[in-house]
Amino acid sequence: MTRLDETRPFIPVRIAVLTVSDTRTLADDKSGQTLADRITEAGHVLADRAIVTDDREKIRATVLAWSRDEKIDVVITTGGTGFTGRDVTPDALEPIFEKRMDGFSEVFHRISYDKIGTSTVQSRATGGVVNATFVFVLPGSPGACKDAWDGILKPQFDYRHMPCNFVEIMPRLDEHLRREK
Repeated sequence: MTRLDETRPFIPVRIAVLTVSDTRTLADDKSGQTLADRITEAGHVLADRAIVTDDREKIRATVLAWSRDEKIDVVITTGGTGFTGRDVTPDALEPIFEKRMDGFSEVFHRISYDKIGTSTVQSRATGGVVNATFVFVLPGSPGACKDAWDGILKPQFDYRHMPCNFVEIMPRLDEHLRREK
């Protein structure tokens, strides 16, 4: 089904991690650390890492700033994808998606279902593109972060992954902005 084309070079991607939480600090942020560790272990660059509270404007402002930063190719958020009152990450970010990645959510839930069963429906994990930057919105559990990274993001951010991957389309994410009118 899928394979690595070892004749192609590995291309490191610059990834920022945003933890959304009212209670976490960098010292006890297990989900953000899980992602940071996996990103660097895979050979990518941890371009930035931050924590913001469960506040729509702070979440949106951070992701928008990172999406405009030429040193960041991808933003992964963790936290705030549930249904309680403070869970607002998808609500903050989906309105700014230029393109929504429905397949990411579907595959995430498929992987999650195999591990936690119907409890996967309690997550509003999503993905999209903002300012030619991939943005992924993950639940706040280390297990969900592992599942999303290991099962979807790691292979898709490996240029050698065949038959296709995100890295090879990254240069074209903004082509609609470059077309002559």
